[in-house]
Amino acid sequence: MGSIRILYTGGSAEIEEKKSRFICTVAPARSVQEAEAFIADIRKKYWNATHNCPVYVIGNDPPLERCSDDGEPQGTAGRPMLDVIRGAGLHDICAVVTRYFGGTLLGTGGLVRAYSGAVQEGLKNCVILDRMDGEKLTVVTDYTGLGRIQYICAQNNVKIADSRYTDSAQLDLLIPKEDVEKIKAALTEGTSGAARFEKPQPVRYAFLKGEPVYFD
Repeated sequence: MGSIRILYTGGSAEIEEKKSRFICTVAPARSVQEAEAFIADIRKKYWNATHNCPVYVIGNDPPLERCSDDGEPQGTAGRPMLDVIRGAGLHDICAVVTRYFGGTLLGTGGLVRAYSGAVQEGLKNCVILDRMDGEKLTVVTDYTGLGRIQYICAQNNVKIADSRYTDSAQLDLLIPKEDVEKIKAALTEGTSGAARFEKPQPVRYAFLKGEPVYFD
């Protein structure tokens, strides 16, 4: 029900704190296997780093969360990174912050600020979407009902994902699961029963620059 915020495309960022470099690399991960493979790739890429601290949040209701300090003092790396991701409400995400030690100890507070700050900067370079659990509902109508259907969709923030025009108009609507019956009732009333509905298809979707994106 409802929507969850997910990472759609990853990104990276680097910050410096007292000559220590903190490189955050973020990627989508829809399973533990994807997350662990990404972490292994980053550790291989930055094999000579002082630390590679990972965190991931997979799924929802409840999410699976894991993080590690990778040798940093307990609670100074992984947990602050996880707190940033939780604060952003993100799911299906994996991040690794790589540290190259600069010769100056940062202390507990400095490490927490650096690791959390690196993740915050990394997220700025990612694409984040609100993924909906919904249904694709195809509505068939004659042309006298078309304008009314478009108006009802606009009033209810229902996206028309596709349309086909022959001897009738067929519109594919993307509707949150909990709103399907309400929208069907509004369309039936608004067209005086002229609208016909094909069987809804379950779908997970989001919008990127106004266009639908679908998920398995």
